Amino acid sequence: MKKLLILGAGTGGTILANTLSRKLDLKQWDVTVIDKAVEHLYQPGFIFLPFRLYGYENKSDVAHPVKHHLPGNVNVVNADIRLIDHAGKKVETSVGVYPYDWLILALGCHVAPEEVEGLEESMGKNAFTFYTLEGSLALQKALEKMEKGKLALNIAEMPIKCPVAPIEFIFLADYYFNKKGIRDKIEIEFVTPLAGAFTKPQASRALGEIARSKNIKITPNFDIQGVDHEKKVINAFNGDSVEYDILASVPPNLGPEVIDESGLGDGAGYALTDEKTLKHKNADNIYVLGDNTNVPTSKAGSVAHFEAEIVEENILREIDGKEPIAEFDGHSNCFIESGFHKALLIDFNYDTEPLPGTFPLPKVGPFSLLKESRLNHWGKMGFKQIYWNLLLSGHLPGDPLLPSHMSFTGKDISSLVPE
Repeated sequence: MKKLLILGAGTGGTILANTLSRKLDLKQWDVTVIDKAVEHLYQPGFIFLPFRLYGYENKSDVAHPVKHHLPGNVNVVNADIRLIDHAGKKVETSVGVYPYDWLILALGCHVAPEEVEGLEESMGKNAFTFYTLEGSLALQKALEKMEKGKLALNIAEMPIKCPVAPIEFIFLADYYFNKKGIRDKIEIEFVTPLAGAFTKPQASRALGEIARSKNIKITPNFDIQGVDHEKKVINAFNGDSVEYDILASVPPNLGPEVIDESGLGDGAGYALTDEKTLKHKNADNIYVLGDNTNVPTSKAGSVAHFEAEIVEENILREIDGKEPIAEFDGHSNCFIESGFHKALLIDFNYDTEPLPGTFPLPKVGPFSLLKESRLNHWGKMGFKQIYWNLLLSGHLPGDPLLPSHMSFTGKDISSLVPE
């Protein structure tokens, strides 16, 4: 019996467990998924939990059992992964050793507040992060008590999971305090190591204009050195500082230590991944997708979805003795909540930044690119059910309206400007 081993039961790992279990002959293949978590979390919901918006209030609004979304004909193992022996083609876990013929790494990434001086000690006092479920719920309680003062959001460094989430948080904070009738008593500041609101220039300009219209201050090029929760201040290496009453922190994001410890990483826990084939650069019979890759695109659920299509095809090709295809283009697609029941949509890849236009169809849309609309907001709201019922089960891959490769259909190419 040949063995396919999937490490991680997040978005990418769950999609591939479903699609490959349907494509492989399970009389010849044994498919096993290993994850230390027993719950699958809908991470896009974390952005709404601090504000109790749109039905997101408690853990139950974002959590399902891991096994609920995995097929019944695969083995599911709840365990810590201790070592990946890629030379011996086996994985050592807290419950035993698992050999493999093919391995898929989908282990995600995690926040590491300990990487910033004083940040870990500040957490739960007057600093919080919405990048974890526990942090989102703690921030919810802190914001409910806030009646005046300054809310600062800081991105410690890039890359981070879901790079649009910080600007979404700031926009939703503006909406939240407006709803409470105290926006005039709250100062909001977005503090980032980037040159603007986002990683891509055209999107950064559009998002920056929205921030200014909401009286949100953007402080760019801020390389954080440390946090002093007693003085309520964050300090930069160049001597600059920003005061706060509540700090919404996006700590450094790191990949799993086991990837580096197994000789598969780049030093930050991210697997060395070919950006076109998604095969590991230095190890045979290993593919990588999702947040634990080091490919130069967003660490987001949409990317894991698009990557899953390439990984599935390439593994099946190699099993059949064919060469893998080098076709992943870094496609990323994301709704950005801007508050007041509006959102933007961006769609881009390795080479092309977000452009204005309509998506997925020209003129018809129905969604607007790089432009606020209520329909975009409802698109984001509806995605939760799509995620649980279609995406994880592997029924979206192959959808012609949401292809793994970015399409220029509906996009205004004439708006491209030099970076």
